[in-house]
Amino acid sequence: MIECSVCRSKLQSPNSRTISKAYDRHRSDVFSKTRVLNILLVGGDCVFVGLQPILVYMSKVDGSFKFSPVSVNFLTEVAKVLFAIVMLLFQCRHKKVGEKSLLSVSTIAQAARNNVLLAVPALLYAINNYLKFIMQLYFNPATVKMLSNLKVLVIAILLKIIMKRRFSIIQWEALALLLIGISINQLQSVPEGTTALGLPVATGAYLCTLIFVTVPSLASVFNEYALKSQFETSIYLQNLFLYGYGAIFNFMAIIGTAIFKGPSSFDILQGHSKATMLLICNNAAQGILSSFFFKYADTILKKYSSTIATIFTGIASAALFGHTLTINFILGISIVIISMHQFFSPLSKVKDEQEDSSLEMVNSQDSQRSKDASFVNMAAGANEDANHHVKVEEKRPLLPV
Repeated sequence: MIECSVCRSKLQSPNSRTISKAYDRHRSDVFSKTRVLNILLVGGDCVFVGLQPILVYMSKVDGSFKFSPVSVNFLTEVAKVLFAIVMLLFQCRHKKVGEKSLLSVSTIAQAARNNVLLAVPALLYAINNYLKFIMQLYFNPATVKMLSNLKVLVIAILLKIIMKRRFSIIQWEALALLLIGISINQLQSVPEGTTALGLPVATGAYLCTLIFVTVPSLASVFNEYALKSQFETSIYLQNLFLYGYGAIFNFMAIIGTAIFKGPSSFDILQGHSKATMLLICNNAAQGILSSFFFKYADTILKKYSSTIATIFTGIASAALFGHTLTINFILGISIVIISMHQFFSPLSKVKDEQEDSSLEMVNSQDSQRSKDASFVNMAAGANEDANHHVKVEEKRPLLPV
């Protein structure tokens, strides 16, 4: 039994094992919710990312696009803006009493100032979305998906430089395995004697690959930094700015195309088909899901989950378009899966855990001495309001009435 220092009432001393079990139960619940969210994110990402190259390939007519890729990107950004507005309206209808409306002028103005950095990834994404169509002129869908996995290594380097994130030696080795798997798949993947954009196909393919890997990697890292730096802001409000900037940049590209090619190219619906409409919906869903990855999960997890979609893309492109699944593709996919398992394996974090445990051992004696006292103080503070008898003078107001 302990005595309250305020009202001198007796309190039952808590059991340290009971408090420990309650904390473990809370931590388990949080971990379970996080794991379920990650599984849902990875599952949805596999579907949308896996379908994207296939829908782009289906949109081609005689090996080329009859529509403007910029128009697809603009309509995709408009669809995402509409989704963000709908979700904000839904949040406003279910806001708690006393909370400020997310759609008030002051809230939007303040959030716009705090999230101005989102304009950077929006511009980079606008460039990258156009490059996705260009890459389809050089490679088949499965190869495009494998090339995009190169972003993982570039993202890891940018995360280390910009966000000071640490990776163990085992994780760097896993990224090296990823590059090996991609390289095996790329052997003899470029047809010889083909030209595009006035350049030999090898030169054009390598140039587009370099830009295709670097630009979205920068966009992903800046996006994660911008979203998490303003974590208290609603993700739908942040998406409204991100997609709004993207729509503006793509509309500027449409205007520039109309100036150089004539007013006829200003028709954003010209050359579209059912396949392109499905592509717009798929790209919008993929972009919305990516924002949840960057804010609530991790960029590396997002890019690694996209590698799983490679299997789906390869099998679907073989079934629908007759593309051959070569032994290089099968070996490359196998190495990529091993790399992903190694990167997220608990063994890859042994070094960090050892460093943390060494720090814990230094303070273990001090924490052990104060452990029981901490439990008692926590219980006393938690039960003070319930057991303390308020005196008459304490009921008087602080200010004169």
